[in-house]
Amino acid sequence: MKNKYEIDMTSGALLPKIILFSLPLMASSILQLLFNAADIVVVGRFVGPHAMAAVGSTSSLINLIINFFVGLSVGVNVCAARYYAAGRQKDLEETMSTAIAMAGISGLLLIIIGTVLARPMLQLMGSPDDVIGDSVIYLRIYFLGMPALMLYDFCAAILRAAGDTQRPLYFQVAAGFINLILNIFFVVVLKIGVAGVAIATTISQSVSALLSFLVLLRDEGKLHLSLSKVRIYPKKLRKVCKVGMPAGIQSTVFSISNVVIQSSINSFGSTAMAGSTASQNIEGFVYMAMNAIYQSNLSFTSQNIGARKYGRINRILLECLCFVTGLGLFLGFIVNMFGDQLLSIYTTSPEVMRYGRERLFIVAAPYFLCGIMDCMVGSLRGMGYSFVPMIVSFIGACGTRVLYVSTLFQLPAFHTLPMLYISYPVSWALTFLAHLVTFLKVRRKFPKK
Repeated sequence: MKNKYEIDMTSGALLPKIILFSLPLMASSILQLLFNAADIVVVGRFVGPHAMAAVGSTSSLINLIINFFVGLSVGVNVCAARYYAAGRQKDLEETMSTAIAMAGISGLLLIIIGTVLARPMLQLMGSPDDVIGDSVIYLRIYFLGMPALMLYDFCAAILRAAGDTQRPLYFQVAAGFINLILNIFFVVVLKIGVAGVAIATTISQSVSALLSFLVLLRDEGKLHLSLSKVRIYPKKLRKVCKVGMPAGIQSTVFSISNVVIQSSINSFGSTAMAGSTASQNIEGFVYMAMNAIYQSNLSFTSQNIGARKYGRINRILLECLCFVTGLGLFLGFIVNMFGDQLLSIYTTSPEVMRYGRERLFIVAAPYFLCGIMDCMVGSLRGMGYSFVPMIVSFIGACGTRVLYVSTLFQLPAFHTLPMLYISYPVSWALTFLAHLVTFLKVRRKFPKK
């Protein structure tokens, strides 16, 4: 029997349920992003532009390191959704137990990776001498919270598989308030700079992880987690990795291309870095809103495959594409219309704001292209095809950016920030078209009804 938080994805009208599923997920994803944004705002306001650049410039590197493991949670979501819809309780329990064990192992591994490689990787990215010291401090403390972040992501993936996006939202609200209060306490009162915002983020992430974990332990329905059964089940691990590993590799490769671009931005100096950082954070809110629709597509498609409701696959994709296009165009317009006001939250420097406006206009306005690209991937992964979209994304998005940065961007006429930023919308459009062709071919392998 479904509880009040779960959504029936396999029957009835789709769009109202997609919206009902997406909105809490958007809000919780945006709140999670606020952890990093709050760090940047606080240090930008109370410490200075160099501290702001130090914190902001770590985002690409953080994503590079953790995205592979976060991608595995996609595999958990797909497998759990199928078993849930098919009523295969034993398989669902083993998938959940495997996911929790994976969260603990990957979190501990990330602590080691982040602590040891922080400085070498920042040096490889070309972080300026006036920034790298604070960046290393922030990264090392941030990665101490990796077990909590992994636990939250895997628990949230399990809850999403059953249509529950409301409780993760409540947990993010609680963690968000804690993060903001601790940021102000550590930076404004104790004056410990970037270390303070890193500690605040780590503590707040631990709160959301603990709350989501307790929900599974106390659940009296299909999602009940038994601590005595938590271990790696090899068959379930293989199934999770079949979908999740390509997703993780794809996210990592995307992050590599972003690190390449961040390294190019770094060459324009700390002021340009700070402006790009502020713009990136604003863009992040747009991306998270659209990514919620990708997650909806993934979960709805997975459940309907599990329930053998193949006739709903095309409709799910079409309605998600329309939803994400409208939302992306609206949000792109809003952030450009109010660009000055939004950037002023992060900085009072006119020069930093000028760099930020420049990036917002080129990247945020056509962000719907990123949304429709991701929706295609959601359908393919929901159908169990994860390796093919990984290859397509690798060639279409990441390959295009890296090739552009290493060739045309090196020419004097192209060596400007606007010409660097334009690689984003171009790569999104090309990759969307490639994913569309792939979907049409894969769809033929499933019954029409």
